[in-house]
Amino acid sequence: MDLSNLKPAEGSVKNRKRIGRGQGSGKGGTSTRGNKGAQSRSGYSSKSGFEGGQMPIHRRLPKFGFKNFNRVEYRGINLEILQNLYDNKGLTSIDPEVLKANGLTAKKDLIKILAKGELKIKLDVKAHAFSAGAIKAIEANGGTATKI
Repeated sequence: MDLSNLKPAEGSVKNRKRIGRGQGSGKGGTSTRGNKGAQSRSGYSSKSGFEGGQMPIHRRLPKFGFKNFNRVEYRGINLEILQNLYDNKGLTSIDPEVLKANGLTAKKDLIKILAKGELKIKLDVKAHAFSAGAIKAIEANGGTATKI
């Protein structure tokens, strides 16, 4: 091995057109930037949302409403879904891990049990929140509703 047969590592060299290397390259002169203006100069960067001096869309559109950043989002799970889990899988203890394993919630979801549907069996349920009707229905069958 000597200097005459050295090659760069596979994939390390990109075959791209080198711009700004004289007229003979085909990309000399303005170097593909067009003529004049801020965009043709080095160091140019535009603001996000800048529309060339036209009033940007985020300023043209009216503002309305209020978004409460302290709001807590729950994933609602109905009693009928818990009944289906018992009917199909025979589960008598429900917690966030079980719901995640069955594809009903995501990893970081907060879970609220809601009272839609009918519950006919004794269940031990652990969740982040319960509706009043859901607690009544669970405890009417001898189950327990535990807040995490």
